[in-house]
Amino acid sequence: MKKELVIATRGSKLALWQAEYIKSRVEEAHPGVLCRLNVIKTTGDKILDVPLAKIGGKGLFVKEIEVALTNGEADLAVHSMKDVPMDLPEGLELFACPEAETPNDAFVSFAYGSISGLPDGARVGTSSLRRKLQLLEKRPDLKVLDLRGNLQTRLKKLEEGEYDAIILAEAGLRRLGLTEHIKQAIPTDVMLPASCQGILGVETRTGDGEVTDLLKFLKHPSTETRALCERAFLRKLQGGCQVPIGCHSVLEGGGLSVTGLLFSLDGRKKIEKKMKGPSAEPEKLGYALADEVIKAGGDKILKEIYS
Repeated sequence: MKKELVIATRGSKLALWQAEYIKSRVEEAHPGVLCRLNVIKTTGDKILDVPLAKIGGKGLFVKEIEVALTNGEADLAVHSMKDVPMDLPEGLELFACPEAETPNDAFVSFAYGSISGLPDGARVGTSSLRRKLQLLEKRPDLKVLDLRGNLQTRLKKLEEGEYDAIILAEAGLRRLGLTEHIKQAIPTDVMLPASCQGILGVETRTGDGEVTDLLKFLKHPSTETRALCERAFLRKLQGGCQVPIGCHSVLEGGGLSVTGLLFSLDGRKKIEKKMKGPSAEPEKLGYALADEVIKAGGDKILKEIYS
């Protein structure tokens, strides 16, 4: 009789793709294991008419899933790492990160080929303050409008003419085989991605050796190095969806290079810093970069946001 592993996941097409991907990897690596999905509707899936920044941001897409994991209704959970809060519930841990997909944001439009090609006053949809403020920094003439819903819903709203263009994570489009919609993979020096964009996180119960032994093969060292660095930067700045923060790291020449930025909510203040350090100490580098942002006035910006 095969051993069963239950994977908790959200029900969107992208979340299901991610869970099915881990399911297939586990079953391929362990022929004696059968995985079953436990599809859970999270708070973030239920509230679709309010911007994420106004309803709490991070945690909205994982809380109910983590409850299922804690209660034994699932053995592991698969998340988009950028949705995972910095502080996990007691008894849970982020155990593995498989190899990352591209971190870039993508420009999607049926009428225009790039951000620079948009006409004055064009309507651009995004649910992200980080994307909104970086867009307006380069194109203050644009009308940046809130856009919620799963990936297919967002594409449908674009097709129906509610927006002239939308900005999405390139990773999600690639995972669902929708690359024909990508008109421009936005370079990271034009739009800095969210921390851990394109990275998947596999969450388990702490000390559940029987499960983690089966999942060890999923660990991708360079991806996990990047995730540790970028999450440390975010943790130090207490970043959630209500804070316009970007962070992106690159392994190069045996070291790690990381760029981080923080905007004020009105976009008038921007702090961007870059640091390099040894790849063996990714969290130390992420915290050090955050300290530089704080010293440059980030503490005042964060105080304004959280007040």
